[in-house]
Amino acid sequence: MVFKNDYIDFHCHPALKPFGKSFNQLPIGINSSDRRRKKSLWHYDPPSTFDKLINYLSGLTKFSQSNFTALSLGGVRTVCVSLYPLEKWFVRNKLKNELILDLASNFALGIGAKRVDHIQGIKDYYQDLLLQYNYYQQLDGKVFRIAGGKFRYKLVRNYSQIEEIRAEDISSKIQTIAVIITIEGLHVLNTGLGSQPDEDEVLANLTAIKNWQNRPFFITIAHHFWNHLCGHASSLTGVVKKFADQTEGLDTGFTSLGRKVLKRMLDASQGNRILPDIKHMSVAAREEYYALLDSGKDEFKDIPIVISHGACNGLASFVNAVPAFPETAKLLNPATINFYDEELIRVASTGGIIGLQLDERRIANKATIKKVKHSVKRHKIMHYRSELLWNQVRHIATVLDANDLFAWDCMAIGSDFDGIIDPLNGFWTSEELPFLADFLERHAYNYMKEATFNKPENKISADDIVNRIFSENGNRFLAMYFR
Repeated sequence: MVFKNDYIDFHCHPALKPFGKSFNQLPIGINSSDRRRKKSLWHYDPPSTFDKLINYLSGLTKFSQSNFTALSLGGVRTVCVSLYPLEKWFVRNKLKNELILDLASNFALGIGAKRVDHIQGIKDYYQDLLLQYNYYQQLDGKVFRIAGGKFRYKLVRNYSQIEEIRAEDISSKIQTIAVIITIEGLHVLNTGLGSQPDEDEVLANLTAIKNWQNRPFFITIAHHFWNHLCGHASSLTGVVKKFADQTEGLDTGFTSLGRKVLKRMLDASQGNRILPDIKHMSVAAREEYYALLDSGKDEFKDIPIVISHGACNGLASFVNAVPAFPETAKLLNPATINFYDEELIRVASTGGIIGLQLDERRIANKATIKKVKHSVKRHKIMHYRSELLWNQVRHIATVLDANDLFAWDCMAIGSDFDGIIDPLNGFWTSEELPFLADFLERHAYNYMKEATFNKPENKISADDIVNRIFSENGNRFLAMYFR
């Protein structure tokens, strides 16, 4: 059975490309029930050899990675989909010639020329957010036949609904992907468009989001560009970085309006708290956020640290940015968008979660990537490239064990598929996740044969490690906090 793996992906963008293609004809924002149409969430678009070559040479990924057919074939049963109105500054940037700008943006993002035109002139991110939310609602519960089985996705409001779906699947013989709504970037409140945002409008938009039928489980506070709420970390690389300017607001902290938004997100008085996702926040903003969590105030108590899609940088702390564990740290990317050892300890100590992203440029430094062995044989490519992810897992385990913490219950997968990422070669889409799990287990097995731990409980089987990362840890976290 396709779904034997029960995988969870804490962060991906299934709608980014098909929603973009829906702008090619009126009315816009239609999620086609015809899987052959590019504007369908179920449109299957596995990468061709040419697609893979383009990705290998440029780091750009135009093919669909996390469409619901690929998710189904890859055994993903629960997915945190990220609603993301693409920021205007990706397609309104340093390029001046309009034709070249349109062509370059469409090629880099794979979303279609009409969608690029729309974003270039966008005046209200919140309305675009509502269109995306509605796009997912349109095919909620619709059954499709794929690979000899019946599949559907269902939007869920809490973990109890996920459990109900699992029980229903057994009797109905329909395999269901539970879809949890999340949001990436608080520019969705209609900020970050150049002029100072209207505070009343921003707070009203947030209140409306908190009252959605499928309220977002978590929201990434910052993203790639200044949103007048919270400073961001440098995040762009390669071709995109060359033409898009992240300077404004880079590495700054929270604004006064940003703090108001944060407190309203966490307000649980009406049972509709939204957890902050700290990915993309600047170091300054993360320091401020941690200080609030440590303040002892009621509204900041018992908040787990959420990193929906991230990586560790191998550095000890904000104030001591040197490797404490050089053997594992030397393989990692020391960028400030990645997370410090002290933050990993905080994640584990709060019962939080870190979804490990599958972007080569984030999880390894250039020297490590350059040293990866090459082969024309697929299984060898997968072995060599999967080790880049294992290096992240090993470092986290090393840090937590050294601090007398259980090493294996805070890691998950947050692929960031269909985001602007350069995926691990050989693991191009959600469909290859079972292969990634298999190869990761090989690395875990080889490591655990010789590994010694300060905390005896950390000596577990390779199979247990992989099951925790791909499924068990995510289910535990959702059972605890997705209410």
